[in-house]
Amino acid sequence: MRAERVRILSTLRDQVDRLSERAATAMSTEIPAYADRDTAFHREVVAQCEVSYRTLIDALLQERTVLPEEVAFIKRAAIRRARTEFALADYINAFRVGHHVFWEAVVECAGSSSAAHEAALTLTTPLIRYNDIVSTLAANTYLDFQRYAISESTRENRDLLEALLAGEPPRRGPLLAAAHVYGLGPHTPALAVVATPLDGALGPETLYAAGGFIARAAETGTRALTVTRGTEIISIPTPPPGAGPARLCERLEDACGRLLKELEVTLAVGVSTIATDFGEIPRAYQEARAALDLVPGDGGVAALPLLSPFRYMALRADDVTRRLVDPRVEALLAEDRIRGGVLTETIQAFAEADLNSRAAAKALQIHHKTAQYRLRRVEELTGLNPRRIHNLIDLLIAIELRKTPAAR
Repeated sequence: MRAERVRILSTLRDQVDRLSERAATAMSTEIPAYADRDTAFHREVVAQCEVSYRTLIDALLQERTVLPEEVAFIKRAAIRRARTEFALADYINAFRVGHHVFWEAVVECAGSSSAAHEAALTLTTPLIRYNDIVSTLAANTYLDFQRYAISESTRENRDLLEALLAGEPPRRGPLLAAAHVYGLGPHTPALAVVATPLDGALGPETLYAAGGFIARAAETGTRALTVTRGTEIISIPTPPPGAGPARLCERLEDACGRLLKELEVTLAVGVSTIATDFGEIPRAYQEARAALDLVPGDGGVAALPLLSPFRYMALRADDVTRRLVDPRVEALLAEDRIRGGVLTETIQAFAEADLNSRAAAKALQIHHKTAQYRLRRVEELTGLNPRRIHNLIDLLIAIELRKTPAAR
């Protein structure tokens, strides 16, 4: 029976081009909205069917469940359908048609032997499960995009954002009402979040999808004002009462990871310090834009509220700062890294222990004489005494610069 199952699936894989064309034609026949579209749309449907069928067949041959990242293409297609105002019922109906076409092909390939019939029957449950997964994913993505696009495109939202960024907060009327919808008031603490793709110019549907991810991540009990403007996604979330921005930053990091995995979009996200009232939002926006320069080349989130002044200055360091580091310190840190970083670790522990070598040794779980020996060794190799505060600062800056990539 397993051999028959492999035979059926292998045959389908070899015929997937014709099978995809057959499915697209069936959709045009059974769904008027598909019949009314042009040749380019038909080719796109064929390509989507082919990707979907290949993904399904590969998973069935390996006798495993389809992974979420393998069906990310469904999200991109769903966003395209939502953007063109394609009816959700018609779109989901296409999944039903595609499922029926595939099942009919399974029956045809099975033939008449009893073993082949049994093998075909074992495919029914995983086929139904796969169709449920992709159709549910498509519907949820479609509705999420619609919700964000409607909210984002509302004229009041765009006007409200422009007024806030211009330092002209609303005092009355529709804009003030729109501000209240997003939890924004004259003295409500807020953050500015600016996201921009690192992949160059994105298609409108992908950029809007990224905006939807950011909008959902920025929700902290209330909806966040989020607007796509050019290649920037701008959001003005309000932290929950009594809570800091840490949770918001975690959600933004998660959104970036999901975007990369599901839509292959790499974002740089900058988060400002807290604006205590409407008048500080322009400053917060400029901070968030400046924070984008602190994001590494592979994307991620640079959240100013989570940085110490020391860390911020290290991130903003230019090439001159790096050249000012004593070559002896550079040599020590490079050699120490190869040897496991014990001297670097001791310098940092000594600083965190307020220059108390015994407390540093306890934190490192070593004998205090070992800690003292390491500190002497640092002075011998660099000429800088870690017990002198200005020397210690120079050492700490050099350590921070080594673990901080140059700004993009």
